Amino acid sequence: MPRIAELPGGAPVRAGHAPADQVSRDRVTLVVPARNEARNLPWVLQQIPEGVDEVLLIDGDSTDATSLITRRYLPAARVIPQSGPGKGSALRTGFRHATGDIIVTIDADGSMSPHEIPHYVHFLGNGYDFVKGSRFVGGGGSLDLTALRSLGNHALMALVKRLYGYRLTDLCYGFCAFRRCFLEHLDLRSTGFEIEAEMIVRALRAGLRIAEVPSLELPRRSGRSHLNALRDGHRVLRTVLREHAGAARRPERAGEDA
Repeated sequence: MPRIAELPGGAPVRAGHAPADQVSRDRVTLVVPARNEARNLPWVLQQIPEGVDEVLLIDGDSTDATSLITRRYLPAARVIPQSGPGKGSALRTGFRHATGDIIVTIDADGSMSPHEIPHYVHFLGNGYDFVKGSRFVGGGGSLDLTALRSLGNHALMALVKRLYGYRLTDLCYGFCAFRRCFLEHLDLRSTGFEIEAEMIVRALRAGLRIAEVPSLELPRRSGRSHLNALRDGHRVLRTVLREHAGAARRPERAGEDA
């Protein structure tokens, strides 16, 4: 069962959503940012389940055979050059090119199993607007999480609860799914790994109904991660604080304009 993001009083965050009988007609776009992931992509691409209608491989100026491997193992995938540096830029590039009703994001390093995708799509068809994976709810876990990253996630979650009044369990995990129609409300601007936090905070502020579903993080299959825990953790922290400060200033401006 998913966890629902809750207000302090325990009431779920609600918003309009598509009726359940529409889900059979929803098209699903999978966005996969990749930079020098040629060794990992065969496993990822071969695991993509039926029901994914469009696969967008966002190539971050790779110097290996990332694009060639994608075309070999999944000829139907669209390889799109990334606009700007960083994971956030890669995801935003994918979002601009997505045509599906539902967008799902996973990493290209093999740490996230595409077999979990139908689980996310199922909850989008049953009352939720934004579904995010969590390594910290029952049934989830990680085979790759360091003590430093785990401590940082818990500290950031405590900050989100204090600033925004919402209780979540996992902030810095990039396996998520949402309806493309909400992109305008999210208005994403981040360029780096902090985009995952920006997506969640803005989804909360937009009043979207969020579910956390269990996900198992696997070890990267090959190569080294592009994530720097201290540098990127600091960027996530700044994003959470900036978004809260921006939300606090907007009512003041509205009052002045009135």
